Amino acid sequence: MKIAEIRDLSTQELKERLEVEVKAYEQKKINHSISPLDNPSVITRSRREIARMKTELRQRELTNK
Repeated sequence: MKIAEIRDLSTQELKERLEVEVKAYEQKKINHSISPLDNPSVITRSRREIARMKTELRQRELTNK
């Protein structure tokens, strides 16, 4: 998901999407520790996407104050 797509989401949708992404990321890490993934870079991409979402949420919090 690109940053433009993240910015288009409402705050509630963004929070819900973030929750889903965090759960998926944790599951990928568990699966990778048990048996290596074919492409371990998906873990890195997931972590970065989560960071983008958290950054956008934080920016919204700061602009609303």
